[in-house]
Amino acid sequence: MDARDCDAASEPGPPPCSSVTSWWAMVLRNLRHTVPSYRGEEAKGKCRCWYEASLSDGNPIIIYLHGSGINRAFCGRIKLTQVLSDGGFHVLSVDYRGFGDSTGTTTEEGLTTDIICVYEWTKARSGRTPVCLWGHSLGTGVATNAARVLEAKGCPVDAIILEAPFTNIWAATINFPLVKMYWKLPGCLRTFVDALKEEKIVFPNDENVKFLSSPLLILHGEDDRTVPLEFGKQLYEIARSAYRNKERVKMVVFPPGFHHDYLFKSPMLLSTVRDFLSEQWA
Repeated sequence: MDARDCDAASEPGPPPCSSVTSWWAMVLRNLRHTVPSYRGEEAKGKCRCWYEASLSDGNPIIIYLHGSGINRAFCGRIKLTQVLSDGGFHVLSVDYRGFGDSTGTTTEEGLTTDIICVYEWTKARSGRTPVCLWGHSLGTGVATNAARVLEAKGCPVDAIILEAPFTNIWAATINFPLVKMYWKLPGCLRTFVDALKEEKIVFPNDENVKFLSSPLLILHGEDDRTVPLEFGKQLYEIARSAYRNKERVKMVVFPPGFHHDYLFKSPMLLSTVRDFLSEQWA
């Protein structure tokens, strides 16, 4: 583990109670806090309480919500965390229930509930430090689901970054390259859609953004073949049309070479994010 990282499981938290029981169980297993790299030496040997207190140091906080593959320890996700840490951000990386070393069953409702808890827990410790939800691929659906609920509660998210977003999971699934191969098979497409309906899996980014007011930055690679660029563009147009303050919505398209998982390699990523957040939080 890097000196600037802390797993929440390194020290027990306060006793769980009522509605936060499942939340504490998740935190103790699945939350990793990476401090800004310039605080790395200072963080060596510190306990969880020190890490919690550091959230109010004025450096912006990103809650990173990964895609559907593997877990938060995937190489590309660790490298993105390093890039953001070097850029002066706190990064809280979460594994959803059913992912990595997390227990529980993966459901859309469960993932959304967990991230709402993560956000509220972070805001309670961050003071005036802004907190941003950053979702990648599947994580974009989790991010907008959580943001919509928080907006309805009168607590809009400080900012949202959607990396390689889809419009909704149905559209993303039936247009996934491997799935397209089977479209012509009798009943295949209906089987996919029926399975999603049965499990109540929607992740409706295209509907969620209509109810948001938070600063929204959409990032997409021009050569993304997993979630094609057209989905990001459609979502941007929907959001921009729905937002009263159009200046709060921005999309940045990255040139070929970064595909679906490698935007962290782009030299323009960090400046794009920092400039957007600085402008919105000024």
